[in-house]
Formats: sequence, C-alpha cells, structure tokens
Amino acid sequence: MLGMLVAHSMVRILVGRRDAAGGVTESEDGVDDTDEFGEGGEEPPQSVIKSLLFVVGGVALLVLGATLLVEGAVNMAAAFGVSSLVIGLTVVAVGTSLPELAVSIIAVRSGKRDLAVGNVVGSNIFNVGIVLGLPAMIAGGVPVSAATVALDIPLMLAAAMALLPIAFTGLTIARWEGGLFLALYFAYTAFVVLAATEHDALTGFTTIMAWFVLPLITVALVVFTAYEVGLRKGRRDARGGKATG
Repeated sequence: MLGMLVAHSMVRILVGRRDAAGGVTESEDGVDDTDEFGEGGEEPPQSVIKSLLFVVGGVALLVLGATLLVEGAVNMAAAFGVSSLVIGLTVVAVGTSLPELAVSIIAVRSGKRDLAVGNVVGSNIFNVGIVLGLPAMIAGGVPVSAATVALDIPLMLAAAMALLPIAFTGLTIARWEGGLFLALYFAYTAFVVLAATEHDALTGFTTIMAWFVLPLITVALVVFTAYEVGLRKGRRDARGGKATG
C-alpha cells in the first residue's frame, strides 16, 4: 500500500509539471475560474515562507480540532454502548473528515475546483495507503471483521465507482449529483445505526434501498453516461465532417 501511494504521488507530480509546462489550466477545460479574487481566479501572490507557515499552522489546527472532536464523540458514543465498528464507520470517519470538508468548501468558494476534487481523491488514497498501510506494518497486521468485508468495503468501492460516471458527464459534478451523494451517505449512516441497534425498521429500510433506490440510481447513472458518450461522439463526428468539408 505504501509503495502504491509513493508511485501514485510521483506520477501525479510528473503529470502536474507537464501540465504546468504546457500551460494547462482549468479554464481550458471549459470551467470559468473567475471568483472574488478577480479575473482568472488567482489570489494575490504571497511569499513562500508566509504560505508555508499558513500550511503548517492550518494543518496543526486541523489535527488538534479533529482530535478533540473525535475524542469527545467517541466517549459519547461509547457511553451509549455502540460497538467500535459503528464508531469507526460514523463518528470517527465524520470527525476526521470534517477538516477535509472545510478545506473543500473553502476551495470551491475560492474558485480552486481542482483543489477540492484533489483533496477528496487524494485523502482516500492516503487513507488506504498510509492510514491502513503504516499501522499494518507497525502492529504486524490489522484485523478486519467479517461484517466489514461483506458490506462496508464493497460499499466503499461502489461509492468510488459511482463517482467516475458522475464526474465524466460534462466533466463536472452538478448540484443534484452532489445532493445524490449526500442522500446516499445519510442512507448508509441510517442503515449502520439501525443495524447496530437492531431496530424493527431495518428490514423494511434494507428492502427499499436494495430493491428500489439503488437499482434506480444505477440505471440513471448508466443512462447519463451513455448519453454523454453519445454526445461526445456526435461532437467528434461533427468536427470531423467540418474538417473534411
């Protein structure tokens, strides 16, 4: 996992340098970068030392805030007798991801859309490569429960795969698509809580999600992706016809 993370980082650095040398920007991809900083979405330049201090100080405050949040939430959840798996899937996951949420929101409001997307994707790669890889090396292995292998890991992979067609369509994540992801997360959290408490509504909730909601979302993603593929093919054919004409 650590080796894959290092390889991915090296590839991204090389690609980033190549794009910078070629003058590739977000605006060339059809995205308007104009924001509160003025035309082009660029903030007034700052010194390297000042920027470095901002990064270090921001990371320190993020770590401190996340630590306090997680410790308090875990103690509250443990007081209600919730299992450690449920705490990890909900309280700890949300607590450690809130700083990333704040960074992404600020990045989007500042017009740094690539930073917002890279923050989410890179964080997930880092979590799998470092947060799991390093403890496994130190502790000589990390046990994984059967419930996680049967449900939570497949759902994690499904969520990652669902992002691909959504980002592919129009090369943007629309508001309704963001709302869809938000609703799916709340549904997953509700399922985890219902399963942990063995609530009577679990059976009906699972049936509705498994046989109606999720298949409908899957069909919608397939249809939108096929439409986007056909649209791009039509544009390429139109450009090819103009070139030959």
